[in-house]
Order: sequence, then C-alpha cells, then structure tokens
Amino acid sequence: MKPVHCFAQNEILLLENAGVPVSDLLVQRGYGIFDYLRVANNKPLFIDAHLDRLFNSSQIMRLPIEQTKEEIKKIVAALIEKNNIPFSGIRLLIAGGDAPDGYTITKPHLIIIQQALDAPPAQMTNKGIQLVSYLYQRQLAEVKTTDYLMAIHLQPWMKSLGGDDILYYTNDSVSECPRSNIFMVTQNNTIVTPSRNMLKGITRKNIIEVAATHHLQLEQRDISLSEMKQAKEVFITSSTKRIIPVVRLDEQNFSPEGPNSLSAQIFDHLLALEN
Repeated sequence: MKPVHCFAQNEILLLENAGVPVSDLLVQRGYGIFDYLRVANNKPLFIDAHLDRLFNSSQIMRLPIEQTKEEIKKIVAALIEKNNIPFSGIRLLIAGGDAPDGYTITKPHLIIIQQALDAPPAQMTNKGIQLVSYLYQRQLAEVKTTDYLMAIHLQPWMKSLGGDDILYYTNDSVSECPRSNIFMVTQNNTIVTPSRNMLKGITRKNIIEVAATHHLQLEQRDISLSEMKQAKEVFITSSTKRIIPVVRLDEQNFSPEGPNSLSAQIFDHLLALEN
C-alpha cells in the first residue's frame, strides 16, 4: 500500500505521522467541525460550496480558520497531486484546539485527510433503502459538527428493525438523516424538501438549482411524517451517493419508479453537473 499524505500541524506530512493532542477539544469534548467532498478523476467536486459551508460552520461554532478559502484550495490541490488517488474523499476538519482546562477554545487547527472512495454508480440504483423514523433534533443543525453521538448510538436499534438509515423528525416534521438530506415527490410530481432544522447539503443545493434550471416544481417547507408516507417517491441525497431511493419508511412501502422516475431524472442532471 502506497503512503498517503495529509495536512496537519500546518504542513503536508505522512498520515501515519499526523496526530491530535490528547488535550485538544476535539478529543476531550468532541468539539470540532468538518466538511467532506468527493474527488472524481483528481478533480475536487463543488469545493467552493463545501468551503462556504465550512466557513459558515466555523463562524457559528466560534472556531476561526487560520487559512483563507484560496489557501485551503491550494492545499487540497497539492494533496490530490501528491497522493494521486483519482477517486477519493477529502475531509476538511477543524479541531477545537489545545485546551489545558478541557473547556476553553484556544487556537483551532486545520486537518485535511484524503482517503480512497469508490465512485458512485453512473445510474441511480433501484435497490433502495429502508428508513426508520426517530424523534430527535440535532443541536445547531445548520452546522456540520463532528458530533454523531445519536446516530452511532441508534445503530443497533435501527438494524433490529431492518433499517438502513434513520430519519429524524420533531413535532411531526421530518428534518434529515444523520448523513443525508431527505426529499419526496408528491402525487402531482412536486419535489419537496424540508426548509429548516437540518444541515443544508451540497447535493441538496444542487438539486434546488437543477429544479430551477429545468423548470421542475420544487418546494422547501415543513413536511409531516404522515405526509411523507403518502409520497409518490422518497429519496435521500449526499455528496458521496448523489441520490438513493427509499423503498420503505417505517411500515410504509414505496414502489421504485425506475428510470422513468422524477428522482432518476434529477440524478442524471446531477451527474451532468460533475462533468
């Protein structure tokens, strides 16, 4: 296995030589933020949008980033060239910083890690996934934090119900999955996605733009759990998977519409954005 380089301690170095001090807030309190983008043919996809979200997260979490967006882009480009992993993922991590008292933000620092990642298929899968709903609202939902406590804690429960992923909801309004946004298509072919209480994903952003470009009806609003269960199509979205159809939500089954579905059309439009 060839050595992989990362960015840590303000330099590019071998991943095996990088580390986070045990006194860092990321270790002691799990206090940190990150963003994750996909690399295809050594091209970082939608990096500007990811950096915009990273800097928004840093502002809300009071974790100032030492580098500018352009400086981070140059570091990412250098890592991609040095590692030469054509299909991969880039994790941009802002650790809370060394905190002798285990509580106070001092000087946050940037860590960038590249890892091999299979390219998602060029066609939307018909297999689909099963979701189980859970009453929960993430703290600071608009921020991409390193805190996945509830999602990991619920894994055994989710699997015991035959689920592949979890759908959070509160006050009967759905919000998101732990690592994905949620969409539905109504019986009259309107695309609907929640407008609040969730992290606004980059693929979600791209779908909203695709809908406007191709004159597809799209609404951003609250969606009740019961309304979603009566949808024509339901699908989740993420940077690493684009679109995955949902075939079951709790006790409700959905019949995949196949290549003629609206979600499949959106998938093709997303694919075109990457070229």
